[in-house]
Amino acid sequence: MVGSADRKVVLVTRQTRLEELVARFHTIAQAKFYVEHSGADFSDYEREHGSYLNAKQVTLGTLQTHGRYQAVDRSFLPNFLFGKNDIVVALGQDGLVANTMKYLQGQPLLGVNPEPARYDGILLPFEPHDLSKILGDVLLDRYTAKDVTMAKAALANGQELYAVNDFFIGPKSHTSARYELHIGDTKEVQSSSGLIVSTGLGSTAWMKSIVTGALQIAAAYQIKMAMPVYAPKPWNAKELTFAVREPFPNRQSSATVVFGNITRRHPLKLTSLMPANGVIFSDGIEQDYLEFNSGVLASIEVAERKGNLVT
Repeated sequence: MVGSADRKVVLVTRQTRLEELVARFHTIAQAKFYVEHSGADFSDYEREHGSYLNAKQVTLGTLQTHGRYQAVDRSFLPNFLFGKNDIVVALGQDGLVANTMKYLQGQPLLGVNPEPARYDGILLPFEPHDLSKILGDVLLDRYTAKDVTMAKAALANGQELYAVNDFFIGPKSHTSARYELHIGDTKEVQSSSGLIVSTGLGSTAWMKSIVTGALQIAAAYQIKMAMPVYAPKPWNAKELTFAVREPFPNRQSSATVVFGNITRRHPLKLTSLMPANGVIFSDGIEQDYLEFNSGVLASIEVAERKGNLVT
């Protein structure tokens, strides 16, 4: 391929459910006993594992032809350094694409679906046998891509974390979060089970479930309102959406600002009032988080960098 010696391809992979079970129970036999004892179908784990290994083998064959490549498991992403000219391939579900994108700075990202019969693959437009052609096009900069707006959490001490789908800000466990919320000209102390901040891409996920639940609860209490149709935002929307989960007004806290938009001009600022166990994590990866305990000031804003998803 033209340019194959000049640019490195980074293949991001993940463990299958079967591999995670074996890591937990040490042997396939013990994993099988656990799954079948729970009444589940162990053969489905085996089929998924086999399909993923086959897809990985085809993908690696293409990359070996390309020449310069490196494979990395997603568990190493928080500490992995991508080169500015790298091309990145994510082989897995949509979540793996999102998990990978937040560590990139504009490098082209290709989502490869290892098993189209199993995964819808909204972020996975390619299959393993497509990779040879699309990789050649990317090397020659002859490709189309979608811009993906990302979110950024910045702490006053300089720590940062990015999100492709959403942020969760709140307690590690099922306890109350206490914080001071400040957006625009509004500032108030709140008590809730945490906040969700969603990008346009993430507006079809966690945020949709929050809005849907709130509308159904309102309807159950026969609150008269024009029932709006929930409309997700485009992936490149230049704003974020936040929602406060289960706000609880009392003598010390309010709940007048529980939903709204975040723009570059009006970021969401939060000051933690939690003595311990406060966290900010993104895209469902709880292990990679920022501590959000008493006195920590966090600014949630539209990120200065965007995802570059090859289509």
